[in-house]
Amino acid sequence: MDINTVMEELQKQASNAAPFGAKLKFVIDDKAILIDGHNGNAVSFDDGEADCTITTTSESLMKMKSGDLNPMMAVMTGKVK
Repeated sequence: MDINTVMEELQKQASNAAPFGAKLKFVIDDKAILIDGHNGNAVSFDDGEADCTITTTSESLMKMKSGDLNPMMAVMTGKVK
């Protein structure tokens, strides 16, 4: 999955959610996307500090999205950190 596609999908989801009052960073294939829940869920390519960082590969992300990889198993096997 292309990082720009991930960014677009996160922007759509974040715009539909209430601000959550924290910063969440996704690192996918060493590329960062930051959601700032203090600022109306602003989504950017910033690699700043975050309250929580989720790291995975685009391959694992696609498998979770399609249902071929259970998210809990992904965490337990180290595919998501």
